[in-house]
Amino acid sequence: MITPAFDLSQDTDFLILSLRVPYTRTSEFDLYIDGTDFKFYAKPYFLRLTLPGRIVEDGREKAKFDIDKGLFTLHVPKQTPGEHFEGLQMLTSLLAPKGSRSAKPLVEDMSGECSESVADNEEEDEEEFDWQVEQEVYEETSEAELGALHKYGFGSQRSGVFTRLQEELGDVIDLKNPEGTSAAERRRARLEAETSAFSPDHYLADLFEDDEITGLLKFKPWWTKLSPPTEQQGESAVSFIDDEKEQLRKFTNRSYLLDKASRHHAWLGLLDVLLAYCYEVRSTEGDHNVESPWTIRKLSGTLCWLETYSCLQDVLVSFGRRVLCYPLYRHFALVSAAVGDAAKILQSGRAGVLKCLLDVHRVFRENDPAYILNDLYITDYCIWIQRVKSKKVTSLAEALQKASVQKKDLELELDELEHAATVVAEEEEEEEEEASGAQESESSSEESEKDDTESDEGGGGEREEASKDSPPQPQPPSHISHVPQAPAGALLSEEKSSADARPETSQGSRQLIQELGERVAEELRISPDCSLSGVAPAATERTSGRNSCGTLLEPSPRRNPLLIIQTQADGEDLHGNFLS
Repeated sequence: MITPAFDLSQDTDFLILSLRVPYTRTSEFDLYIDGTDFKFYAKPYFLRLTLPGRIVEDGREKAKFDIDKGLFTLHVPKQTPGEHFEGLQMLTSLLAPKGSRSAKPLVEDMSGECSESVADNEEEDEEEFDWQVEQEVYEETSEAELGALHKYGFGSQRSGVFTRLQEELGDVIDLKNPEGTSAAERRRARLEAETSAFSPDHYLADLFEDDEITGLLKFKPWWTKLSPPTEQQGESAVSFIDDEKEQLRKFTNRSYLLDKASRHHAWLGLLDVLLAYCYEVRSTEGDHNVESPWTIRKLSGTLCWLETYSCLQDVLVSFGRRVLCYPLYRHFALVSAAVGDAAKILQSGRAGVLKCLLDVHRVFRENDPAYILNDLYITDYCIWIQRVKSKKVTSLAEALQKASVQKKDLELELDELEHAATVVAEEEEEEEEEASGAQESESSSEESEKDDTESDEGGGGEREEASKDSPPQPQPPSHISHVPQAPAGALLSEEKSSADARPETSQGSRQLIQELGERVAEELRISPDCSLSGVAPAATERTSGRNSCGTLLEPSPRRNPLLIIQTQADGEDLHGNFLS
């Protein structure tokens, strides 16, 4: 805690306290008034006084806060009007804790009769134990010492602020010693911190797995619907809500005397804050969260490192580096999107810029201890932007549209990193394809071997079972040979002549041949067709070529190897029998 600079005075009815608290919230003052005890708390300030007289809180007290001077003035009624409080100039004694001015014996002889009450008092003392905060008298810094300190803030007009805010320093900025660090040293330290914070793995992960980032790039913030103001329309396209109007009424109207270099730094610092704000709105899709104050001040070198830029390109490079080093989404496309968003806001004129600054002011105002940045930068920007000329804003928008930042400008070796990652990814894909191809060929060969084994085992078994269950079937001939047959009459005549020519043939054999012929005649059926069923077409054609109208004798369904054909050309009767 910080003990504020204070001063005490009095009149007949009131004790007047003047406290200097420039870097605190105007809406959060805590007062405690009880007899001779007075306590004041407004983060990061705390004051406890032990007064020489008694004061009361009866409704007559009144307070006033001068924002420009950071001076808080309080009138507290005296319990006894007209009483004179002595020693109000003795600041050291007033800061001493209550009871420390009385000298009590270090050792006391306590009787046993009151031991019980002593125990009760000890328990009460433990419950009411008051942790005393060590305090020091505030000493005003001389002008010579302030001149030796390096300046920062809006227009580089502040110094000595962080000398007494050491506890809050690490939660607000990354610069360790802003009072004793020059602009060149701040920039060098910032670049070193960014280089060490850059994570190639995080960057490549967002580069190749960009599904969420693609959705963020498609988001349409509120300023995308704005159009450049015209002379007739002015800046009425941008509207302010009631809270924003109330905050504008609370600002103190003031003038800023800035030289040319300070104005140049102020414009570039404004652009740096707008870029960080545009990224935050796009990354959260317009819905601020608890990380919003951190994101805005972390991405802005102006807010985080008290940086002062010399040209527009330095602002873009610094913003691009910080986007790829610190936030959750680290993609270069978000850098380009934020630059386009900032140009769109600047095109809308002073009203669009003021609306963004009021939103940043609200985000910082609701966060501890980011509200200190409001006192250093944002409040002054909200007041200053209302007095600048509109053509200055539009000229900055035009310059931003013409400017461009590339990956090589960030000096983080992004192109080399992406090329190496692409080569590695291609090699991994080739290895995976080769491994998958080898695995597929191996599995297919195993399956074919397995199928062959199963077919050998299963097929042989099936053939054996089939041979056991059914008798062997006759196989059809590969080709049918059709032998031309002589006419039946010729065959019978030849047979008869041969029989007659053999004198040795017995009468019994002739009789047997005749009986067989008769039996064959009974078994044969005469077909009127000229085609022979069951005979190949070639044989039929040959037969029909010789006998166009002959009568064919078909065998009966019963098995009979004999076929006797009679034609009209022969003109012979059946006189004999042919035995095969």
